[in-house]
Amino acid sequence: MEYSPVCHSLYAPWSSPVKKKLLLLSIMFFIWVYMLYSCVGYCSSMPSLVVEGYRGKETGSGLGKRTEPGLVSRLLAKPQPWEDIESDYEEPSIRTAASRDLLNNELDTDWDEMREELRSEQQRAPEPSAMSSFSNGSGSKKLPQAIIIGVKKGGTRALLEFLRVHPDIRAVGAEPHFFDRNYDNGLEWYRDLMPKTLEGQITMEKTPSYFVTREAPARISAMSRDTKLIVVVRDPVTRAISDYTQTLSKKPDIPSFESLTFKNRTTGLIDTSWSAIQIGIYAKHLDNWLQYFPMEQILFVSGERLISDPAGELGRVQDFLGLKRIITDKHFYFNQTKGFPCLKKAEGSSKPHCLGKTKGRTHPNIDPEVVQRLRDFYRPFNMKFYQMTGHNFGWD
Repeated sequence: MEYSPVCHSLYAPWSSPVKKKLLLLSIMFFIWVYMLYSCVGYCSSMPSLVVEGYRGKETGSGLGKRTEPGLVSRLLAKPQPWEDIESDYEEPSIRTAASRDLLNNELDTDWDEMREELRSEQQRAPEPSAMSSFSNGSGSKKLPQAIIIGVKKGGTRALLEFLRVHPDIRAVGAEPHFFDRNYDNGLEWYRDLMPKTLEGQITMEKTPSYFVTREAPARISAMSRDTKLIVVVRDPVTRAISDYTQTLSKKPDIPSFESLTFKNRTTGLIDTSWSAIQIGIYAKHLDNWLQYFPMEQILFVSGERLISDPAGELGRVQDFLGLKRIITDKHFYFNQTKGFPCLKKAEGSSKPHCLGKTKGRTHPNIDPEVVQRLRDFYRPFNMKFYQMTGHNFGWD
């Protein structure tokens, strides 16, 4: 190969060892800059992936564990049906539970009543104060500090609706039935049903069947021995007829009240296995609760006085819960058509609010002789209940 002056002129400047090293360092520097640039570009996309991965983590524990979809699962998942989730509670979760009467397998849930409650909930708009408190996600879900544990057809729905007017009470709208039907789901599942509360506010729920569920006292005590319990009681004879009326509205072909009341009509022996009768033996059920809770932790509300003097009974409840008496006479008016008091302004609404059409059903005519026989049957149990509670409810 011939020696070229041109090649020599191009090669000469880089023939020095020092200059060779500079060239090598320059190349390495450019490679390092390129790698750094590539890494920064890649890492800039990482936060969104991390967030999506975080969203896919599991929350809760036990059977109440919930998995939220991550990025990949949300991209691959099929469209899901719309779920109506109330601001106070997750209705679909509650509705999936079995709905059987624990005493003798009668249906216990009044679905007409539940639908009426849902419509009422949907029509309400949060008050400005409530909106400002919770719009930023403040507050936290807590296990209830107070529970309305009974009794069915005693006036528990009315009491809960009245109490929800109080700004320091936050309550689940539907009945969770945790301590009788859904206990295996675990406390985290139960807590997740609760509404968010701020410091100083009380979380509440009501499930009337707890009072007659043998396992409920021990289970609630295991959650918290400090839980305050509220029992709405009513003349057991009237309560039994109201219970029957509810069932009759759903099953018109059921036997007559009289035939269900007696094991043998000729002998006059009362059938205490029928839940409508058994629920009203309050002394028997209370004895079970007193094995786990002291009497001072249980408040008994008169279902009759809740109608005749709602503000008076609500005053007792507010005192029992350690709250300021905010709910007073000014909150109520008596609806002559329905025959019971209604709220002038419901929680989160500026309009009057009465309980739905499932409340105040007209009772069927019952043979007066059967009514008297029932009064005679309940009298000794009522007397025992008066002694235990230190309060005469005047049912005799």
